[in-house]
Amino acid sequence: MNMNLSDFSAKIAKNKALIGTIIAVALIFIAPSVMSGYNLGLLSKYLCYAMVAVGIGLAWGQGGMLTLGQGLFFGLGAYVMAIHMNLEDIGPGQVPDFMAQYGITSVPGFWELFRNPVIAIIGVAAVPGIVAAILGWAVFGRGVRGAYFAILSQALVAAFAVLLIGQSKTTGGTNGLNNFKGFFGYDLTDPANQRMIFLICAFLTLAMVLIVYWIRKSFMGDLVIGVRDQENRMKFLGYNPASIKVFAFTVAAMFAGIGGAMFVPVVGIISPSDIGVTPSILMLAGVVIGGRTTLLGPVVGTLLVRFAETQLSEAYPSAWTYIEGLIFILVIAFVPLGLGQFKGVWPWIKEKIGLGKGQPGGRPAEVSGSLSAQHVGVDSAATAEAVAAPSIGASPVSGPHPMQAKVVKA
Repeated sequence: MNMNLSDFSAKIAKNKALIGTIIAVALIFIAPSVMSGYNLGLLSKYLCYAMVAVGIGLAWGQGGMLTLGQGLFFGLGAYVMAIHMNLEDIGPGQVPDFMAQYGITSVPGFWELFRNPVIAIIGVAAVPGIVAAILGWAVFGRGVRGAYFAILSQALVAAFAVLLIGQSKTTGGTNGLNNFKGFFGYDLTDPANQRMIFLICAFLTLAMVLIVYWIRKSFMGDLVIGVRDQENRMKFLGYNPASIKVFAFTVAAMFAGIGGAMFVPVVGIISPSDIGVTPSILMLAGVVIGGRTTLLGPVVGTLLVRFAETQLSEAYPSAWTYIEGLIFILVIAFVPLGLGQFKGVWPWIKEKIGLGKGQPGGRPAEVSGSLSAQHVGVDSAATAEAVAAPSIGASPVSGPHPMQAKVVKA
């Protein structure tokens, strides 16, 4: 029985990514049938923030870049989508109502660019990605990092919010862009289309998690971690830390832009208040609580933070921000790694119950020499001869000295 449990545990560990994907897909399809339209809309909104969190987990958790300004890229993607949806609603040759109030008779050129749906879809990721790449080369190329980078990113998102308010003739100012009717030809008031938007948000979040999983398992993932932990050593080995940081930062920005783009049809409005300093910090809070170094921690933490925000704001309208801040402080003080701090619980349980061990005592079972030789393809007589012979020494790199055993084909 113990061996069966061991084999089962090993199979789960080997295929945990596939199993997690299957479970996530199943939950995605089940949710629309068991949740009300209101709750489904809330979950869609939470998933938009979860997309941002996945990118922060890559940039901060893996790359060590504490970014406090992801609202900048969230807003860029959101405004690209909002411009397209606004133009889609009013039709060709018309201008939005807020522009007409200023006497504007034709939409600006950068608006007209995103009238095309294909360009708009590409733009929600490309515009934030290009901006992030330019900023990344300018910042990381000059060696800016740590707290200086965090403060700079926060200053950029604050400046972006001020810019949007100041350009009210083309951005809607503090009111932002709102009152959308359709989403690429689909009526936003139709419950079936709302379920479709939820599925899009869910699958996009899942796709981003899988992309980050692939990056973490790839050589590029090793480089990102190497720059985080030993930047000077990476330079000595011939790698350019700035380009590696730009890669992670750009991917995170593109994820944030896509999350912002889906936020628009889900919520129905985008304004400077959705992308300023405070929203950017809340985007980071979910990553802190979920665990920035884990794969799914940022998603789980963001869902928990946003759910708590909804519940607390309804129960304590005047004090919920203080309660949420207190929770955030307690997590940082006592659980600095977030939920990821508990990822060692399951291995600890397995060790205590002997799961995955050859013997209950915690030490692996010893196998007879002849059986071991059969399985690994080592000649039994040669092995016995080598064991009986005087020790010649061990190689510091590859283990036992090659003259200590004779290996033959099985």
